[in-house]
Amino acid sequence: MLKDEVLEEIYKIREEHAKSFNYDLQAICDDLRKKQEKSGRQIISVPLRKPSLPVQ
Repeated sequence: MLKDEVLEEIYKIREEHAKSFNYDLQAICDDLRKKQEKSGRQIISVPLRKPSLPVQ
């Protein structure tokens, strides 16, 4: 199987980021939210929809 260099780099960066927060998911998410706010980009959030039931 071929290795995808781009994916390997993404995995490496993700692992380093998680390790820097001792794999604390809450701390990782808080950091990503701070970075998101600092980016100045418009954030679009779509509300969740309930799945429709199949018609019988």
